[in-house]
Amino acid sequence: MKEPAETNNGGALPSLPPQALLERLKDYGQEDVFALWDELSPGERELLVKDIESLDLPRLNRIIRCSLRSQGLPVAAIEPVPENTVSTVEERTIEEKERWWKMGLKAISNGKLAVVLLSGGQGTRLGSSDPKGCFNIGLPSGKSLFQLQAERILCVQRLAAQASSEGSGSSVLIHCYIMTSRFTDDSTRIFFENHKYFGLEADQVTFFQQGTIPCISKDGRFIMETPFRVAKAPDGNGGVYSALKYSKLLEDMASRGIKYVDCYGVDNALVRVADPVFLGYFIDKGVAAAAKVVRKAYPQEKVGVFVRQGKGGPVIVVEYSELDQSLASAINQQTGRLRFCWSNVCLHMFSLDFLNQVANGLEKDSIYHLAEKRIPSIHGGTMGLKLEQFIFDAFPYAPSTALFEVPREEEFAPVKNANGSNYDTPESARLLVLRLHSRWVVAAGGFLTHSVPLYATGVEVSPTCSYAGENLEAICRGRTFHAPCEITF
Repeated sequence: MKEPAETNNGGALPSLPPQALLERLKDYGQEDVFALWDELSPGERELLVKDIESLDLPRLNRIIRCSLRSQGLPVAAIEPVPENTVSTVEERTIEEKERWWKMGLKAISNGKLAVVLLSGGQGTRLGSSDPKGCFNIGLPSGKSLFQLQAERILCVQRLAAQASSEGSGSSVLIHCYIMTSRFTDDSTRIFFENHKYFGLEADQVTFFQQGTIPCISKDGRFIMETPFRVAKAPDGNGGVYSALKYSKLLEDMASRGIKYVDCYGVDNALVRVADPVFLGYFIDKGVAAAAKVVRKAYPQEKVGVFVRQGKGGPVIVVEYSELDQSLASAINQQTGRLRFCWSNVCLHMFSLDFLNQVANGLEKDSIYHLAEKRIPSIHGGTMGLKLEQFIFDAFPYAPSTALFEVPREEEFAPVKNANGSNYDTPESARLLVLRLHSRWVVAAGGFLTHSVPLYATGVEVSPTCSYAGENLEAICRGRTFHAPCEITF
């Protein structure tokens, strides 16, 4: 039989949990967290009390109640997104693109754009415990995802400076807010410091952590990871809204004169960070929210799609698992396309005013998605619920949303699964980058030689040379490049 734990005053009998804290837990039906109190050492008791005191119990109680109650509620009928809310590739004119490009560069040169990078995830599925952004997908340059994206920001800053009257690259800075998690924060900061922020100014980069939230049983009680610690998990990439709010970074953006926020996920090797064309389109449309979309490749593709919620309702995202198979396969007889064809690829633009509304709206409604998972617990592994919000949870709050189609092969190279998987691997992303950049070089008058089949290789164009294939003639015309190689200044 286990001896009772000693109390702080050295007595033989176990002391009781702090009474006021116990009463608060009882108010919310969570008093079971003290169930093993008598078996804990004084140090463990102290850790448990600190852990409980760090929780915002009224907020968590509201989230748990609202999230459990929302399960199984009838969902409004969905309709395809109206055609007039989408700028499609085939309908977009060169004149429009040039106009949007100039509008975007002007706003950037005036300091109106910030970038929010969602980088809370580890590369676990890639076989790495490092943050995903540290991953090198095998390009000739050996650059990480973080470096590719930072250098694209540097390129846009230079283009914006050249387009403005100042003409000096140092006069334009795009502030970058990088969301990490408790698993990636230290290593992300160290990675940036060790690489001298990839050429960005140290003070134009702000790191902040997404929140964590307790894992719960199906009846809403906290699951204990150890006898003195509540099991917690990151609150999803949609945790960015509350994290920006509680870190006072929305206020920070306002103080810098920022009006527009480009928000994207780190695991896309072709992401056009701070895209002037997309920003110009967003400003031109005067909407609260916008998203880049790609056409769904086939009905069963595992991607969320944009839909309209009810007649005249908001444009929202429906996950592939929630879309009825008959709807997923339905064809628009006029266009010949899938009726629900616009895939969400986590490339979003928001006004700062709207981000404030979203943060307040999500907090007020307190509805999280519930995912049934095996949770590490004092019983080994317990089936329980993780609570998450997703980046696309913002769209139901938007008074106006515009969609901007981009060619998948130019802007979407996801890095999610280890090489050897069937899709979204570092190797598939590497080839997408090399093929796109090879097309840029040929279009600029360059030639390629290669000792392996061209479908398996190509050239990499450094963002120091070009953002999206522009300004390459002086470097490429009449020159021959042997693939694979990096083209840089």
